[in-house]
Amino acid sequence: SQNNCVIETATRILIVGCNHSVIPSDGSVTAIGTNAFSGCSFTTITIPDSITSIGDFAFSHCSGLTNVTIGNGVTSIGNSAFSYCSRLTSITIPDSVTSIGNSAFYGCRGLASVTIGNGVTSIGNSAFWDCSGLTSITIPRNVTSIGDY
Repeated sequence: SQNNCVIETATRILIVGCNHSVIPSDGSVTAIGTNAFSGCSFTTITIPDSITSIGDFAFSHCSGLTNVTIGNGVTSIGNSAFSYCSRLTSITIPDSVTSIGNSAFYGCRGLASVTIGNGVTSIGNSAFWDCSGLTSITIPRNVTSIGDY
């Protein structure tokens, strides 16, 4: 364990976090695992540049989450990674990300603004489904695949 996180050291995957976790930025963690922070009540999370992938359901149901900073090392955002983060108001996805998973931001009703970086080529099914507050989204020309819904 490190910084209130449980880390599988062989794979460098953060497998369990809590409201008081700080994601290590020293390279000891390169991925956030499935359900790692699901249901946590923190308001802000910074994903350091050393992280390359955000796992499925990693931050789902974090209803108090208002601010997410995604580091420039992240290349993929997993299925339902931020689903039901109802207080999230805006998100900027950096150029390093190439894929946004199915239902990645499903049910983020407070989400008003999304900026998608130039590296993204695919957006999964229902990625922004039920984001009823969405008023602005910037999709770059490099996107070649947008899923249903």
